[in-house]
Amino acid sequence: MATATSPDGATSRLAAKRPAIADSSFRVLSLACGLLVLVILALIAFAMTARAVPAFRHSGVSFITSSTWNPAADEYGALAFIYGTLVTSLLAVLIGVPVSVGIALLLTEVAPGSIRRPIIYLVDLLAAIPSVVYGLWALLVLVKPIDSLYGSISSAVSGIPVLDSLFGGGHNGKSLFTAGLILALMITPIVTSLTREVFATVPAAQKEAAYALGATRWEMIRGSVLTYGRSGVVGAVMLGLARAMGETIAVALIVGSSPQVTSHLFKSGDTMAAVIANSFNESTQGSLYQSALIGLGVVLFALTIVVNLSARSVLSRAEKRLGAPL
Repeated sequence: MATATSPDGATSRLAAKRPAIADSSFRVLSLACGLLVLVILALIAFAMTARAVPAFRHSGVSFITSSTWNPAADEYGALAFIYGTLVTSLLAVLIGVPVSVGIALLLTEVAPGSIRRPIIYLVDLLAAIPSVVYGLWALLVLVKPIDSLYGSISSAVSGIPVLDSLFGGGHNGKSLFTAGLILALMITPIVTSLTREVFATVPAAQKEAAYALGATRWEMIRGSVLTYGRSGVVGAVMLGLARAMGETIAVALIVGSSPQVTSHLFKSGDTMAAVIANSFNESTQGSLYQSALIGLGVVLFALTIVVNLSARSVLSRAEKRLGAPL
């Protein structure tokens, strides 16, 4: 015997199915988007590695361990470019991150509203300036004056251990340190904006609780703001580091294009991205030289992934040590 179904019951079952279908569709769509990113990364890595295989076979391990880059003799060693990339990026982070965090704290905790908005606009404007403009400005305006400054510093630290090996031994306006300065200027707006947004999410109750316990403003910032936002700050720093490692035109104009491994920061150097930009058009399609340049891109790609995985590892260890999710 058939049982009649009331219109209200059918409507309620249909309404119950709709959220389930919507949730399932959203889950599948999100999964597809996430997998698409991985597929794109895998395709990029595969295509570049396939083009770089001839250079890797020709040079072997010396492609990474050798600093000799002589296309005329088919000698390709990327160590000097890897070194230049790491040094300039590290200088950018060491110089730019403290400034960025300081500006972010100024905007969120110290500055009154009347000057906060103009500073935010200025920071956003700096982030919108093309990198080639930074490079041209450094080349036309900064290189000569800073070369004289390098000479004074080099003379002042002569004979002093460590400082002499870092800032002595000659100088050049187009140098690793100049490239690091420009990269620091370029990553400062990015790190500042992200860090400011992180600090702005700190609960007001958490800061008020610190004040209620008798904390000074600095103690509140150190114990509440910086602790609460540490994961966001690390993420901002890693994004700035990735930008510095991959920057091309600005660095190519001012780094000096001299592939060498030296501890003297006031001397010329070169980076992987810069040498690819400067030399790729000179290479012949399908040649060993072009394969070596693509191999530099593969190394840079792998280095960026290693840096990001290392950052996640640091955050995971901090999470286990502090017992709080990051």
